[in-house]
Amino acid sequence: MSVCKGRFFFIRTAIFFLLLILAKKPRAQEQETNKQADTTTLQYALRKGRFDAHFRLYYMSTNNERPLTDYYALAFGGGVKYETGKFKNFQVGVGGFFTWNLSSSNLAIPDSVTGIKNRYEIGQFDMEDPENKNDMDRLEDFYLKYSHKKIAITIGKQVIQTPFVNPQDGRMRPTGEQGLWTAISPSEKVRIYGGWLTKISPRGTVRWFDIDESIGVYPGGVNINGGKSNYKGNLQSSGIGILGGQYTIQKGLSVQLWEQYTDRLFNTMMFQADGEWKTGTTGKIIGGFQYTFQKPLKDGGNADPAKTYFDPEQKSQVFSLRGGYQFKENIIRINATRITADGRFLMPREWGREPFYTFIPRERIEGSGDVKAVSLNFLKAWPHERIKMELDYGYYDLPDVKNYRLNKYLMPSYHHFLADLKYSFSGFMKGLNAEILYVYKKEAANTYEDPKYVINKVNMHHLNLIINYYF
Repeated sequence: MSVCKGRFFFIRTAIFFLLLILAKKPRAQEQETNKQADTTTLQYALRKGRFDAHFRLYYMSTNNERPLTDYYALAFGGGVKYETGKFKNFQVGVGGFFTWNLSSSNLAIPDSVTGIKNRYEIGQFDMEDPENKNDMDRLEDFYLKYSHKKIAITIGKQVIQTPFVNPQDGRMRPTGEQGLWTAISPSEKVRIYGGWLTKISPRGTVRWFDIDESIGVYPGGVNINGGKSNYKGNLQSSGIGILGGQYTIQKGLSVQLWEQYTDRLFNTMMFQADGEWKTGTTGKIIGGFQYTFQKPLKDGGNADPAKTYFDPEQKSQVFSLRGGYQFKENIIRINATRITADGRFLMPREWGREPFYTFIPRERIEGSGDVKAVSLNFLKAWPHERIKMELDYGYYDLPDVKNYRLNKYLMPSYHHFLADLKYSFSGFMKGLNAEILYVYKKEAANTYEDPKYVINKVNMHHLNLIINYYF
């Protein structure tokens, strides 16, 4: 993209924000003086709409062990979203975001030792065009919504939250979806969700992809025979069907069931139960259980085994447990996850992060089978000081890096440490939030003195400094 085009977009966006700010006060005055406004008109619905704006400054760096390449990126961006008020129970929403690469390593050049490309920092920008620094804008919301009493139906570009399709908001912009999404609340205890998705815009991209086209935007690892995964551009799927429900049995005890059908590729079912039980006046015992089952549909995406996504000879079963204790603003949790040796647990990373209790940001066990994982979490909040802290440790026992059948991304077993500190400003600076997130991952298995099993995976420090402003 040209610099001129990027500058034009920045100027256009700045003017739009200025008009937005200047327009708010006259509208408010008009609404105060015009008490007899006709609430049945489209004009009234437009004036009753809501604007939301967001600016983000994000510094990210990864330090690999020598002589492997280190990386950094400083990104800035902003966006605005407008949703009309209701007109005959209908609303329209539209919103977009732009991103600028203020400074970064050359993310287009692979590491000189391994030939492997950058993993984390490129997700701040456009993975399809690492040299694009000036014009990364994306239409993120463009939908029509109908809501009345206990039902809401949204069609178009939007952001949804499900166990396996979700924003995974760990970069400048989250993952977005296009399709039909429905939420129904027949009672206070029951929530039902469902829809059909036809396009995905993964984080770290600026385009919207058809569902089959979206699989392979991120690196695909290896197939079960050790050759490079070759499913990118070789799959056919018309969409993703999702159906989910949550039932609150009693206060503090709930269950949920999700079914995700990916046309022509695979099917995933997940059951989850979570509970809290009071102990004394300030304490709670926390518990949770998850079971996930996957199977391929027909040939898993392609009749050619070298081009398929989900090998038809495999299936996946995942068990995840959580136990813990909460006292006042402190939470301690211990978690465990087991993926059986039946096959790899697979879910396109372009669609969202995994929901397992042992998940710690900046790494996943997706793509692996025969996994044993444990993690510890300590969370503490100081509400009056508007501070939140999280400390995590995890140990992930994965198959050997040369066990291609069960280790898609050639990831060695590892120790995972995380420290996260968040601060929310108040008063004049209300809406401003700051976060520091630090991760260290240490190898815990044989890497055969081959740096391709190390770079961007283990023996690395990873730092994030994030400033958000919402208004």
